[in-house]
Amino acid sequence: MTQGLTIALDGMGGDHGPETVIGGAEVASIRHPDVRFVIFGDEKKIRPLLEKHPRVAQASEIVHTEVSVSMDDKPSQALRRGRKTSSMWMAIDAVKTGRAQAAVSAGNTGALMAMAKVILKTIPNVERPALAALWPTARGESVALDLGATVGADAYQLVQFAAMGEAFARVIFNVEQPTVGLLNIGEEEVKGTEEVKAAAQMLREAHLPIRFHGFVEGDDISKGTVDVVVTDGYTGNIALKTAEGTARLIVGYLRGAMQSSIMSKIGYLFARGAFKALATKIDPRASNGAVFLGLNGLVVKSHGGTDAVGFAAAIDVAVDVASADLVSKIVTDLDRLSGIENARRTHNNEIAESEAALS
Repeated sequence: MTQGLTIALDGMGGDHGPETVIGGAEVASIRHPDVRFVIFGDEKKIRPLLEKHPRVAQASEIVHTEVSVSMDDKPSQALRRGRKTSSMWMAIDAVKTGRAQAAVSAGNTGALMAMAKVILKTIPNVERPALAALWPTARGESVALDLGATVGADAYQLVQFAAMGEAFARVIFNVEQPTVGLLNIGEEEVKGTEEVKAAAQMLREAHLPIRFHGFVEGDDISKGTVDVVVTDGYTGNIALKTAEGTARLIVGYLRGAMQSSIMSKIGYLFARGAFKALATKIDPRASNGAVFLGLNGLVVKSHGGTDAVGFAAAIDVAVDVASADLVSKIVTDLDRLSGIENARRTHNNEIAESEAALS
């Protein structure tokens, strides 16, 4: 149910600012005619764009501020300069006050994460938030997390990521029990870091309502072997950037091949439909929109360089998770993790004893 749903938009975020935000809201409003928007930003720049998009104008309210967060600002700088006055801060704060059910920004990722943590705070017992997004696969799409919010997560935090990612997948894919896998350098139980192996053991032995597949390798992500791929932010971000670069490389190769000769150009004319289908399949805009999981509110990060189509996809994600009350589902699922705290203490004690024996 999207009726009565309001999405807060950072009108000044991203490489292209209000043009992309308003254009994206126009595309999204066609798919979600009952959704309303509160747009935070410079009214002098936003109002003329709304006049060109009457559908969005009728469903929107502008909250004026001339303060915005630069894509180059460090999180500490953004917090100092934009606290309570920037379009990014005000969009997130609208979620906290209940004015909106989710916020969407294409702005600086580090600043967005920092502001979201300061304003919304983490859910009780959540130690680190995670950034989760949809990943195109041979089977359709999977959820991948963490993609950069938490570097160096420990075993228990990986288990929390698994629970939060599973809840996200249930909402997005409408699947009762998504499969969950831990990203590793091999499927064998003896492989991987101690934290990854300990997380796997916790997931196997805790009797949680999670369909734990076990370890998955890098190529399993694109295969779609599981519905949810769990890793720490360091590895996840590298995997994401590698995949994005590979996709651009393939597109460049194809474009060059199609223009290399008269015969290849003629061949393209006959195969144009197939190439368009391929381009649609690997279009990163279709999977745009990553959610910060583990916060007392919903914040969706759009790619900063996307266009209106991509920003609309991020709004779609915000509508889906807000209408499904994702935060409540995550809170319920995390409550079930309380039983594995003892396993975590045992694991930490074993590490401490091993370190003491070696010293």
